[in-house]
Amino acid sequence: MLEILNPNLKNKSLVLNRYGTNNTTLALGGAAVTAINALLQELEQEAGTTRRVFECVPEAQLGWRPHPKSLTLGQLALHVATIPGVIAEMATHSPFSAAPIPRLQPSSVAELFAALDQSVTEARKILSELDENELGSTWKLIDGDQVIMAVPRGALLRTLMLNHWYHHRGQLTVYLRQVGSVVPAIYGPSADENPFMPKQG
Repeated sequence: MLEILNPNLKNKSLVLNRYGTNNTTLALGGAAVTAINALLQELEQEAGTTRRVFECVPEAQLGWRPHPKSLTLGQLALHVATIPGVIAEMATHSPFSAAPIPRLQPSSVAELFAALDQSVTEARKILSELDENELGSTWKLIDGDQVIMAVPRGALLRTLMLNHWYHHRGQLTVYLRQVGSVVPAIYGPSADENPFMPKQG
C-alpha cells in the first residue's frame, strides 16, 4: 500500500508499522526476522531466479523487439538486471528528482550477468546499512516543485525494487517465448520446465 499525497489515509499507521517504524519483526520458522532481513532474503532468492531467466536469453536476439514502441529484448533484460541497485540507491535520496531512464543496449548476455551481479551487490549493501526505523520514513519523488509521490521508504523498496523487478522479469519471459527460447520455471512449471515432476529414467 502506498500513501500518495493523502495525509488522511485511514490505514496510514498500519502501512508505516508494516515497514518498520516500530522495529517490526516477522516470525518465520519460530525466529524473529526483521523487515530488512526479509527484504535481503527475498533479494537473494529472486536474484538466483533472475539468473536462470538470463541463462535462456539468446544473444543473437538481443536486438529483437515485439513492436516498434517496445524495448528490445536486450534493453528489457538490462533494465531487469539493474532494477535492484538503481531503486535501492534511489531510496537513499529524498526528495528524489524524476529523470528520464536511459535505455541502453547490451552487446552480450555476459553483460547482463555482470550488470545483475553489480546491481544485487549494490542493493545488498544499501539494505544492510539501513536502520529498521528508516523503512517508515517518507520518501518523495519530485518534478521541480511538484511532489509526484510520497511513500514510506519500505514501501518503495517493496513495490519498486522487488514487485517492479518481477513485473519486468515476467515481461522478459514473454519475449523469450516469442523468440523461440526456453522459458524456465519460476514460481511454478512452465511449458518447458516442471521441477515438480520426477525425472524420467
